[in-house]
Amino acid sequence: MIRDIMKDLLFLGQRAEPAAKEDIAIAEDLLDTLRFHREHCVEMAANMIGERKAIIAIADGNRLTAMLNPEVVKKSPRTYKTSEGCLSIPGEREVERHDWIEVKYRDMDWRKEKRKFTGFEAEIVQHELDHLEGKLV
Repeated sequence: MIRDIMKDLLFLGQRAEPAAKEDIAIAEDLLDTLRFHREHCVEMAANMIGERKAIIAIADGNRLTAMLNPEVVKKSPRTYKTSEGCLSIPGEREVERHDWIEVKYRDMDWRKEKRKFTGFEAEIVQHELDHLEGKLV
């Protein structure tokens, strides 16, 4: 189901709670909502659709991937500064990002996964991980 985009900064500033297997329905809604906004959005976190759960979705080439309880397990020592925008918050803000990150998470079948992200994909995953921490980027 496509959900409205949350724009309440107080809500967006709250830390996400761990997702449970029962929250896969929220991940499906998040994927539907990202698919709907695909022309101008490449990633979303569950708080952007009004759910305080640790779930993110990214556009992974031509497919969409949901990650439940994503957690960075390794990151590059090298960082860079960039400017990012967000569907929930107007404008752009400068942030510092790692060149690459390795993330462990649960997939839509609740299987454990681990994946390394580099370049732009690493940047968007870091942006969504900030959302889960309540950081307004």
